Amino acid sequence: MQLPPARLLAGAILAALAGTAAAQQAEPLAPVVVTATRTAQSPYDIPAAIDSVRTPPDGTLDVNLSERLQSIPGVTARDRQNYAQDTQISIRGFGARSTFGIRGIRLYTDGIPATMPDGQGQVTHFNLDSAERVEVLRGPFSALYGNASGGVIQLFTADGTEPPELRFGIAGGSNGVFRSSVNARGVEGPVDYNVDLSHFRTSGYRDHSAARRESGNAKLGWKIDDDRKLTLVLNAVDIPGAQDPLGLTKAQFHADPRQVATVAETYNTRKSADQQQAGLIYDQRIDNRNSLRVMGYYGQRTVTQYLSIPVATQTAQRGNSGGVVDLGNAYGGGDARWTWRDDVLGRPFEFAAGVAYDNQHQHREGYNNFVGATLGVRGDKRRDEIDRVFDFDQYAQATWRVAQDWTLMGGLRHSDVHFTSDDRYIAPGNPDDSGSEAYSATTPVFGVLWRAAPWAHVYANWGRGFETPTFSEIGYRADGGAGLAFDLRPSKSENMEVGLKLQPTDRINAGVAVFRADSDNELAVATNVGGRTTYQNIARSRRQGIEASFDGELANALHLVASYTHLQASFRTPFLTCVAAGCAAPDTPVAAGTRIPGVPRAMGYAALKYGAETGVQAGIDMNAMGATTANDLGTATAPGYALFGLSGGYVFDNGPWRINTFARVDNVADRHVIGSVIVNDGNGRYFEPAPGRTFLVGVDVRWR
Repeated sequence: MQLPPARLLAGAILAALAGTAAAQQAEPLAPVVVTATRTAQSPYDIPAAIDSVRTPPDGTLDVNLSERLQSIPGVTARDRQNYAQDTQISIRGFGARSTFGIRGIRLYTDGIPATMPDGQGQVTHFNLDSAERVEVLRGPFSALYGNASGGVIQLFTADGTEPPELRFGIAGGSNGVFRSSVNARGVEGPVDYNVDLSHFRTSGYRDHSAARRESGNAKLGWKIDDDRKLTLVLNAVDIPGAQDPLGLTKAQFHADPRQVATVAETYNTRKSADQQQAGLIYDQRIDNRNSLRVMGYYGQRTVTQYLSIPVATQTAQRGNSGGVVDLGNAYGGGDARWTWRDDVLGRPFEFAAGVAYDNQHQHREGYNNFVGATLGVRGDKRRDEIDRVFDFDQYAQATWRVAQDWTLMGGLRHSDVHFTSDDRYIAPGNPDDSGSEAYSATTPVFGVLWRAAPWAHVYANWGRGFETPTFSEIGYRADGGAGLAFDLRPSKSENMEVGLKLQPTDRINAGVAVFRADSDNELAVATNVGGRTTYQNIARSRRQGIEASFDGELANALHLVASYTHLQASFRTPFLTCVAAGCAAPDTPVAAGTRIPGVPRAMGYAALKYGAETGVQAGIDMNAMGATTANDLGTATAPGYALFGLSGGYVFDNGPWRINTFARVDNVADRHVIGSVIVNDGNGRYFEPAPGRTFLVGVDVRWR
């Protein structure tokens, strides 16, 4: 099903703007202050595309980041129904190439990086139950965050509340889904706290897709005095033995979308991960003009994953790294930033400058996934290496309101990223793969905002960005030789954006943005051999499109959220690639103009909610996705779809107790659709089905 054209959504938004007279007397929306551009301002006054989501959609589990991001234009966030792999997230087409983890965009939680220095990130430790908001920055200003910043997603844990609160939540539904949580937040003298424990489990929509996740998050703030504050952030997550159902071919999907690839059960494909992380943030107001912020963090993460690489492949290839991946990661770093605020030539001016350092130390081991005739177990060692990567960045940015109706904003960041690999497994047929490489780039950005009217702001911006290959992408050379693929070059992009932000009343926000990003040396697949994927640089690629959004009250207690994105992402130069497993050298031409896989042509979201702070709650929503290609040739495509959901509930507020009961039905029409794609899968199993009709019921209790 094709999405409606952009003009239909634009017409609906304009009609909503014209028909909201009844909302004029309603209470104003809570002011939103954002920090994604390192300035504490309303997004309405920033010359960039930025959104802040403060509450989850009605009646959702709220355990996957995709639930919070679906209403934001330009963001593709897919719940894969596969907890052995991370949520698929891309922003304006950046990051779409990733088959696991998140690449091409920067991730942060409470200012602490969730993206490693090489550009590989993950969000499994994001604790949404204790979060106040999620901010998403799109477009050129993302480059102020350095390597692999095609966009920026930041989660912020809520501060402690006064009076203190205890929160309890429980929800369950189809496919054995169950979520429970307990949260305590409050203020005791100079200390505020927010502590949360969450449990989630599912038996899975598909066979062989059961998973369990335990997570905890704590944020403790100490107000030393009126000018100084110290914040400690602790979080941990444990995912033991999440089953991996792998993807399906198109024929398998049509035959039975709940099935799994046979090899998934044969080799018992699964992944276990656990992570512990701590961060310390010091904020000081030096005087009325100057302030200082210093952040340091350290964490450890281990991952063990059992793959479905056939025994014959592992035994035939002497240099094969096996079918079991064992990773041990230690990482840490810091950021120090000074901010100065004053008037320049009688106009408000803000300047910030800082340095950032991040370091990752990874012990990567590989083993056979068999012992004799027993499959899906750890066998002989096939790989052992120490991988290190660190970055050292310097950045500065300034915001100047040069006139009553004009604001200028600009910045510059210099990044140095260093890779080193020490091979500790050297044997006949498996030579020394040690090596090192360094990349650097300087990325400028500039923007201007014009307050054309109190209800209309126009902005434009421009910038350059860059993205290094990750360790996953330099792990093997395309020519099969010894050493890592340090011949890969970083991708560099030039980004432009023009937008219009509308705020006709204090209860309505709307906007439109037009953007283009031209990239050199785009990373794409070169070969797939024996479970190894190698990469190559493509000379030029382009991402361009338009976004539109609306968020506001149509009438008393009637709230509409809508967004639409049309996105064209394509390779601009021809190249050769592999199309089948076992391909040892690129041999199939990809024509210029071919779509970049993993990027939908269009996507849209709309949700209409009825309900005040208490009493009856009801809602209807639609989530639509355009057709998405799954391989570089564009010959495998997941059709577009539109899915509808219904929600309802009742909120009781009686003295210290607030009880929110809710129920939800997703995919009301029970359609069988492909929810996500595995880009360039070497076995042609590109497609991950989305669930049919599902039900959810739950209750959240708050005691003050």
